[in-house]
Amino acid sequence: MTVIGTVIGLDSPDAPRLELVGGKGANLAELIAAGFAVPRGFCVSTAAYHAAAEAARIAELLAAGGPDLPARAREALRTTPIAPETTAAITAAYAALGDDVPVAVRSSATAEDLPGASFAGQQDTYLNVVGAEAVLDAVRRCWASLWTDRAYAYRETAGIDQHTVALAVVVQEMVDAQVAGVLFTADPVSGRRTRTVIDAAPGLGEAVVSGAVNPDHIVVEDGRIDYTPGEQAVAVRALPGGGTEHEELPADTTHALTDDQVRALAELGRAVERHCGSPQDVEWAIDTRGALLLTQARPITTLHPVPTPNRPGLRAFFNVSLAQGLTRPITPAGIAAVRMVAATASTRAFGIPADPELGPPALTAAGGRIFIDATEGLRNQIGRRLLPRILDVMEARSAVVMRALLEDPAYAPRPGSGLRFLKRIARTMLRFHVPPQVLLALASPPAARRRIDRIGARVYAHRPLAEAATAIARIDHAAEVLRAAFPVLPTVVPAAGAGFAMLGLARLLAGQAIDANTVHELLRSLPHNTTTEMDLQLWDLAVELRADPESARVFAELPPAELAARWAEGRLPRNAQEGVTAFLRRHGHRAVAEIDLGMPRWSDDPTYVLGVLANYLRMTDPEQAPDAVFARGAAAAEAAVAQVVAEVGERSPAKARLVRWALGRMRELTGLRETHKDYLVRMIAVARAELAAVGRELAGRGMLGRADDVFWLDFAEARRAVGGEDLQALVAERRAEYDRELQRRHVPRILLSDGTEPEALKPAGAAADGALVGTAASAGTVTGAARVVLDPVGAHLEPGEILVVPSTDPGWTPLFLTAGGLVMEMGGANSHGAVVAREYGIPAVVGVPDATVAITTGDRITVDGAAGVVTRAPADAPAPAAV
Repeated sequence: MTVIGTVIGLDSPDAPRLELVGGKGANLAELIAAGFAVPRGFCVSTAAYHAAAEAARIAELLAAGGPDLPARAREALRTTPIAPETTAAITAAYAALGDDVPVAVRSSATAEDLPGASFAGQQDTYLNVVGAEAVLDAVRRCWASLWTDRAYAYRETAGIDQHTVALAVVVQEMVDAQVAGVLFTADPVSGRRTRTVIDAAPGLGEAVVSGAVNPDHIVVEDGRIDYTPGEQAVAVRALPGGGTEHEELPADTTHALTDDQVRALAELGRAVERHCGSPQDVEWAIDTRGALLLTQARPITTLHPVPTPNRPGLRAFFNVSLAQGLTRPITPAGIAAVRMVAATASTRAFGIPADPELGPPALTAAGGRIFIDATEGLRNQIGRRLLPRILDVMEARSAVVMRALLEDPAYAPRPGSGLRFLKRIARTMLRFHVPPQVLLALASPPAARRRIDRIGARVYAHRPLAEAATAIARIDHAAEVLRAAFPVLPTVVPAAGAGFAMLGLARLLAGQAIDANTVHELLRSLPHNTTTEMDLQLWDLAVELRADPESARVFAELPPAELAARWAEGRLPRNAQEGVTAFLRRHGHRAVAEIDLGMPRWSDDPTYVLGVLANYLRMTDPEQAPDAVFARGAAAAEAAVAQVVAEVGERSPAKARLVRWALGRMRELTGLRETHKDYLVRMIAVARAELAAVGRELAGRGMLGRADDVFWLDFAEARRAVGGEDLQALVAERRAEYDRELQRRHVPRILLSDGTEPEALKPAGAAADGALVGTAASAGTVTGAARVVLDPVGAHLEPGEILVVPSTDPGWTPLFLTAGGLVMEMGGANSHGAVVAREYGIPAVVGVPDATVAITTGDRITVDGAAGVVTRAPADAPAPAAV
């Protein structure tokens, strides 16, 4: 008897060629080989599909394109006869199952049940098919379903090449199911890996999968069964002559499964998970004889990989990547760089030795994202108070999750831990002379800035080695520069910290005179902020180019990629060529996702910068010019200072003088908060340049396929590649994993070591009227068209549009100059996006759950930056200026 895995096709009808089978077929063939009970059947290979597609001229249809392409492809495959060889093979294989055996005819696409995208339900399945002619017709319809509108759109979204997909067809003997359903070996909502979640209903599993019934819902964990009966009004049953029917069930229908069946299902799920090596989504059925059969298994693609704990017990991991504005994964070289900087910080700041290659024990990576084990901080008497408050202004939604964890007994404070923490912090502050730096900044902000500028001069003195340097010398130099990065931070940060301390002092003294809205006003248009200065310099360049007719014409006519190509060749108009080159000489080390050493710098690829310039050139309203907006913001901040001082002066002139001094120092110093990031990124850029040179050498020697493959290796691996070890297979594997993670839309802020995502247990909700609620970040109200941007490179933003983004880092902020408002999924009141939005005076709400999904480009929305609320506006609502 043939089984799943037998290939029916034009090449070799009986040879098992699992690589040709596709997702579902390959999975089932593997499970059969492992001994799992799977219904009998056979598989029509992708070779047969390719023959049918060739006869139907699908390649020609793809080349022609058009909005109705999927419909034309479906019709061509449905009407093209199956090749005689394939018809004979399918007929013979079906006859081998028995006389007119009822079967399920199931699609098995090559782009299905993948580790990064399940594609579940995108192609069609036909149940209880009886007779050879009916099977042949169902096979043809399965082929056509590869081109359903939903499957085509899904592949487009997932970035899968439409020319490369194919579809096998699995034909399985129908199970006379007493009860059937689906099983997850991890909780698909919370992510907890210790839970088995089962949905079950009488009859065929189609009732559960299609949503035709409200199934029984069973959760199994630690031997406990939590059974919630459903409301099963119907069961899907097979008809004797083929097809299915919906049978009404009695109102008093009881549990579909016994406890013994639940335990057997849970054990089946764990066995499949152990075999496959990852959490699984399993389809199953129990026939009328009581036999348990496995009908499908696929990875649960929505679960984020869990960081590996270095200590026993339940650990809580904080996502540092998100706190830095990164939803995308970090390259392996970028992760290695973070480990190296963190190892230096651990050793020098806290006296905890750490291996530079591995990083401190608390730091780990999962899914290409950096996590820190925050467990000890949560158990620390001081840390449990400090961590949420820091996150309040850095990543507000993480702060909410962190506070909820404090209620868990697993993170109860340990006696004496607070005193030990304070002693360690005190030693660190003394080691890096933090108190004298704070006093210097308060006594003389200009002197503090001059000191920071001198440090910056030393940072900018770091350069890549001479051209003749060896690859090993370059790798060593990159590591040396990164190890020197951390000591720069505690010599720069205290000045900005003094500014924030003065804001806190002013609020303490002023009381109700400084509310949340006033804070936003006080922080507008801060001077000495390297990020906003960079953005305004780019605006100044745009003003210069607008005055040059040739430059203005070129930027209006050419796309950013072509502008970048012309700049690289020196073919832009003279003003533009020189202006862009000068800007990149000062800021070319910046980038989007710039803390990732593996990301190209603007000097490597200025496409984004040139696209922003093109956006700026479309601005025509002088009142909305960024320099004018910035000047109005500074005037508004000074007016807010005067108002606060006047209110306090009515009660106490002495306090008023102290408040004026504190707020003055705050405005002089707080803008320096971006300086340390600029210096750190500069040193990362130097290390990147060294590794890029190594990559070019390795590619030239044939040790790597491309020069930038070097960024998919860590430092030790790069040394091995220089020594002659072939690591191209490792690079390919990591690139594929990176590409899969790029498609992940949801990234957890905090993740427990058992896979639980605490935020999913108590999801943030919208306001009662359907508004989206986040954190107030920049006061003001604006109504306008939304522009959802997931990647700023190449983004087209019309002046006044409301920018809706997952997160931002300084590399995004040039877009803010043309935005009417900002909505961010991540961040807190003091995150990069919030700070820059305040300085530009654009209303902003951050920490809005799933904003880029709930809002669509073109939607008219109102952003209330003071209330932290985003609402939908009527299509005909006027668009008021930001207030």
